[in-house]
Amino acid sequence: MDPVRNPYVPGAGASPPELAGREDLFTQAGIVLQRALAGKSARSFIATGLRGVGKTVVLARVEQLAKSAGYLTCFVEAEEEKPLGVTLAPHLRRMMLELDRLGAVTEQVKRGLRVLKSFASGLRIQSVLGFSITLDVEPEHGTADTGDLTIDLPDMLSALGQAAQSRHTGVALFIDEIQNLSEADLSALIMAMHRVMREGLPIVMVGAGLPHLVSLIGQAKSYAERLFEFPVLGPLSPTECADALRTPAARENVDFTPEAVAEVVRITRGYPYFLQEWAYHAWNVAHGDHILKGDIDVATEVSLTSLDGGFFRMRYARLTPREREYCQAMAELGEGSHRSGEIAEHMGSRTQAVAPVRATLIRKGMVYSPAHGETAFTVPLFENYLHRIRTMGTDPADSDD
Repeated sequence: MDPVRNPYVPGAGASPPELAGREDLFTQAGIVLQRALAGKSARSFIATGLRGVGKTVVLARVEQLAKSAGYLTCFVEAEEEKPLGVTLAPHLRRMMLELDRLGAVTEQVKRGLRVLKSFASGLRIQSVLGFSITLDVEPEHGTADTGDLTIDLPDMLSALGQAAQSRHTGVALFIDEIQNLSEADLSALIMAMHRVMREGLPIVMVGAGLPHLVSLIGQAKSYAERLFEFPVLGPLSPTECADALRTPAARENVDFTPEAVAEVVRITRGYPYFLQEWAYHAWNVAHGDHILKGDIDVATEVSLTSLDGGFFRMRYARLTPREREYCQAMAELGEGSHRSGEIAEHMGSRTQAVAPVRATLIRKGMVYSPAHGETAFTVPLFENYLHRIRTMGTDPADSDD
């Protein structure tokens, strides 16, 4: 069929044509946004799930809801080597300036600009971000200027929230890959959201991360469970998969046969990223106005070649030889999670000896612990990839050296 008309989008973070199975979450997000604007308590949410379940897509859709409700928004991705304050600062500056342009200057907005200048000064990044040039105000000495984010970020978000409230609007912060934050930065973020919730300010934070994020947040601040909801995003049900496949096709007067749908669900296990990958390639190889099971068989070959050369290989290439050995041992034990002792035994080693390898893999976001002492991949179908490269007898990382 015509590839130009292909409605499917297999790119990472790309919004699919049909966002099936997340309606309840979007409804709840809409309620939270409206309550915050009304000055009522609203628990933000942090979605968790494996790679490929659509966490980034969910954040993007909720950001659209926030903008439609009149919020100022910012969308950032947490990075391991970049402090949260440096990541947020330019976005805080942009939103404060937008509040400044909304009408006659209020005292809250003027103060917010002064606090922002103090915040930048405390981070010692004003020369990099240009705050000293573009913010023609005196800093609010003694507020948000210590250089300690656990002190400064609550002051900064409080000032921002008061400025937004004076403009009868709200602020929504969207932070993806939150598990990459340091414990100190995670604590600062939680404390800041605790502050604005306590003060009844119209600031909402929506985040996303890998499954072990909930544990990290609990370690950072035990009261975080009372600040946030933690919806788990998993694979779609067979009915939801069918909707995700057939609804976009129907708009182009094309349909998937029941056998084709069943085969895609079986192979992808209902993970949204893989659904888009298989549907995209199936469309391109199909003829006529029906996508058949035979088209899915061809699409499987193309999809696996694409994923093995990019999605899976990129993650595998980041691993050390010892980490690859650990992952191969997990794959050989089969699907699902495995006890740490089982993995170590399969490697011919002791649990204590391979514990540092496991810890590094968790930090890299390759594995997580679904229960005490157990380990599972964060990347769906990764064990199948490891089986394939083992069968071929080649290490794809060799070509990267």
